[in-house]
Amino acid sequence: MYAVIATGGKQYKVSEGDIIDVEKLDVEAGGTVTFDDVIAVNDGTMKAGADAAGSTVTASVVKEGRAKKVIVYRYKRKTGYHKKNGHRQSFTRVKIEKINA
Repeated sequence: MYAVIATGGKQYKVSEGDIIDVEKLDVEAGGTVTFDDVIAVNDGTMKAGADAAGSTVTASVVKEGRAKKVIVYRYKRKTGYHKKNGHRQSFTRVKIEKINA
Protein backbone atom coordinates (compact mmCIF):
# COMPACT_ATOMS: atom_id res chain seq x y z
CA MET A 1 0.00 0.00 0.00
CA TYR A 2 1.28 3.46 -0.86
CA ALA A 3 -0.03 7.00 -0.99
CA VAL A 4 0.92 10.24 -2.70
CA ILE A 5 0.81 13.22 -0.34
CA ALA A 6 1.40 16.93 -0.87
CA THR A 7 3.18 19.09 1.69
CA GLY A 8 5.43 22.12 1.42
CA GLY A 9 4.66 22.59 -2.27
CA LYS A 10 6.01 19.14 -3.16
CA GLN A 11 4.52 15.68 -3.65
CA TYR A 12 5.87 12.51 -2.03
CA LYS A 13 5.12 8.84 -2.70
CA VAL A 14 5.13 7.16 0.72
CA SER A 15 4.55 3.72 2.22
CA GLU A 16 4.24 2.70 5.86
CA GLY A 17 7.65 2.74 7.54
CA ASP A 18 9.23 5.22 5.11
CA ILE A 19 11.38 8.04 6.48
CA ILE A 20 11.29 11.23 4.40
CA ASP A 21 12.50 14.81 4.72
CA VAL A 22 9.79 17.42 4.15
CA GLU A 23 9.77 21.20 4.40
CA LYS A 24 9.92 22.44 7.99
CA LEU A 25 6.75 21.78 9.99
CA ASP A 26 5.78 23.44 13.26
CA VAL A 27 5.89 20.18 15.28
CA GLU A 28 8.44 19.18 17.92
CA ALA A 29 10.52 15.99 17.65
CA GLY A 30 8.55 13.03 19.00
CA GLY A 31 5.21 14.56 18.01
CA THR A 32 2.79 13.35 15.38
CA VAL A 33 1.52 15.04 12.26
CA THR A 34 -1.40 14.16 9.99
CA PHE A 35 -1.25 14.87 6.26
CA ASP A 36 -4.78 15.54 4.98
CA ASP A 37 -3.80 16.52 1.45
CA VAL A 38 -3.70 13.00 -0.01
CA ILE A 39 -3.64 12.97 -3.80
CA ALA A 40 -3.81 9.22 -4.43
CA VAL A 41 -3.96 5.95 -2.50
CA ASN A 42 -3.21 2.47 -3.83
CA ASP A 43 -4.38 -0.41 -1.63
CA GLY A 44 -4.81 -2.98 -4.41
CA THR A 45 -6.98 -0.55 -6.38
CA MET A 46 -5.98 2.96 -7.28
CA LYS A 47 -8.03 5.80 -5.77
CA ALA A 48 -7.23 9.32 -6.90
CA GLY A 49 -8.82 12.74 -6.75
CA ALA A 50 -12.31 12.71 -5.23
CA ASP A 51 -12.07 8.99 -4.43
CA ALA A 52 -9.10 9.63 -2.09
CA ALA A 53 -10.68 12.70 -0.49
CA GLY A 54 -11.22 11.20 2.99
CA SER A 55 -7.81 9.57 3.24
CA THR A 56 -5.14 10.68 5.69
CA VAL A 57 -1.53 9.77 6.38
CA THR A 58 -0.22 9.78 9.96
CA ALA A 59 3.47 10.29 10.64
CA SER A 60 5.73 10.81 13.64
CA VAL A 61 8.44 13.46 13.71
CA VAL A 62 11.92 11.97 14.02
CA LYS A 63 13.94 15.19 14.08
CA GLU A 64 14.29 18.70 12.74
CA GLY A 65 17.45 19.82 11.02
CA ARG A 66 19.10 21.80 8.29
CA ALA A 67 20.41 20.53 4.97
CA LYS A 68 23.96 20.92 3.68
CA LYS A 69 25.01 24.40 2.66
CA VAL A 70 24.39 25.45 -0.93
CA ILE A 71 26.70 28.16 -2.26
CA VAL A 72 25.05 30.92 -4.31
CA TYR A 73 27.66 32.81 -6.35
CA ARG A 74 26.73 35.82 -8.48
CA TYR A 75 29.21 37.15 -10.99
CA LYS A 76 29.15 39.73 -13.77
CA ARG A 77 32.06 39.76 -16.14
CA LYS A 78 34.20 42.81 -16.89
CA THR A 79 32.78 44.85 -14.00
CA GLY A 80 34.49 43.30 -11.00
CA TYR A 81 31.16 42.37 -9.46
CA HIS A 82 30.91 39.12 -7.55
CA LYS A 83 28.90 38.13 -4.52
CA LYS A 84 28.99 34.90 -2.55
CA ASN A 85 26.13 33.75 -0.31
CA GLY A 86 25.30 30.48 1.42
CA HIS A 87 21.92 28.94 2.21
CA ARG A 88 20.87 26.04 4.43
CA GLN A 89 17.28 24.84 4.03
CA SER A 90 15.44 23.70 7.15
CA PHE A 91 13.66 20.34 7.07
CA THR A 92 11.62 18.01 9.25
CA ARG A 93 12.33 14.26 9.09
CA VAL A 94 9.16 12.20 9.51
CA LYS A 95 8.45 8.47 9.66
CA ILE A 96 5.22 7.32 8.04
CA GLU A 97 3.24 5.34 10.61
CA LYS A 98 -0.17 4.66 9.04
CA ILE A 99 -2.06 5.23 5.81
CA ASN A 100 -5.81 5.57 6.46
CA ALA A 101 -7.52 4.89 3.14
